[in-house]
Amino acid sequence: MSTASILIKQGRLIDPARHLDEVGDLLLEGGKVRRIGGSIAEAAERTIDASGLIVCPGLIDVHTHLREPGHEEEETIASGTHAAVAGGFTSVACMPNTHPPLDNQAGMEFVTRQAARAGHCNVYPIGCITKGRQGKELAEMGQMIRAGAVAFSDDGDGVADAGVLQRAMQYSTMFDVPLIEHCENADLSSGGVMNGGATALRLGLPGASPMAEVIMLQRDLVLAEATGARYHAAHVSTAGAVELIRQAKRQGIRVTAEVTPHHLSLTENDCREYDPNFKMSPPLRTQADVEACLDGLADGTIDCLATDHAPHGQEEKELEFLYAPFGVIGLESALPIYVKALIESKVVGWPELVRLMTVNPARILNLPKGTLAPGADADVTLIDPDLVWTIDVEQFKSHSRNCPYHGWSVRGRAVATIVGGVVKHAGGALAQALSAVTH
Repeated sequence: MSTASILIKQGRLIDPARHLDEVGDLLLEGGKVRRIGGSIAEAAERTIDASGLIVCPGLIDVHTHLREPGHEEEETIASGTHAAVAGGFTSVACMPNTHPPLDNQAGMEFVTRQAARAGHCNVYPIGCITKGRQGKELAEMGQMIRAGAVAFSDDGDGVADAGVLQRAMQYSTMFDVPLIEHCENADLSSGGVMNGGATALRLGLPGASPMAEVIMLQRDLVLAEATGARYHAAHVSTAGAVELIRQAKRQGIRVTAEVTPHHLSLTENDCREYDPNFKMSPPLRTQADVEACLDGLADGTIDCLATDHAPHGQEEKELEFLYAPFGVIGLESALPIYVKALIESKVVGWPELVRLMTVNPARILNLPKGTLAPGADADVTLIDPDLVWTIDVEQFKSHSRNCPYHGWSVRGRAVATIVGGVVKHAGGALAQALSAVTH
């Protein structure tokens, strides 16, 4: 694999890990960052004119569903990671709710082997908390850690048994890795296909109470405080959950949280046309919940942005809303939706958006990523913040098309993605210029 030296000239260098935000040059060599900042006169095998572009650490997604093994018709590790680099992501952490679930050492090794074979981006496996995601018996965490697991989750379901979760938390402290919880009390959400409330009643659809998220999160935070475990709340969607996390952080509980593009940009009202592409778990909430999530990002309560990329086949998503599966894809549309929800609305600026997508996710998962410091891995994303384009699912690299943003006119796009010093994706004017180094 080629690791030609690359000199990136006159881009806006944003590296929140080093409090850097300035126009300058970046030199990549041997798969590492060689120099950063100022005007670099050294010769390189390839030169990229990054004038007008943001040059930042490679984007990291802590919550991706790659569907392999078991549902390769929806996504494979190869197709999902191809979608990732097209969206500007150089690293993804994949959830274990596959078939069979990733609950053992062999599962971790399978993911890393398939990711290496695909050769698109870094893939970090997340192991199951419990065997088979059944919520009854702890999976072999130690063996999975040794095989590359960076966290544990039964995502798709929360761990209902408080005793089991407490033991998982106690065990996880031995390895200092986070437990990632899908906060949903099944007793309050069972049968619900959208947010419970007046809109669901008007549409004649069964609703899932927003209290399902709040009640499980409240229980989990009590256990996290008692055990000292690292706890990460997946896809936070309610105002009540945001406030609980805010209070927990003030109390010193080791909690982090993520929010998705769809929970920042859509509401339950988008379900009015019964389009299953707006059916997801947790469901779209109210405008007040969206505003609470935005406030949580602005004040640091919510630590990172995650896609919750959840591919489904077209025949499944064409079922009636009541029967269609939950989930939407997001790797290739996440960045511009974050720009619309956060940058254009002035919730945060570009340095903070980059922080939420790079250094913060890296710290949550203990990844040696998220910075452009000399000696760091040459994982770099180049973003055109002013590029206006239309989201077209037919152009996606993902196998699936279940995206609620098809046809949206958006601003901001990753125009080049570099992983380990190798250009894995280049678009627009950069594509032809970099064809010699694109893998």
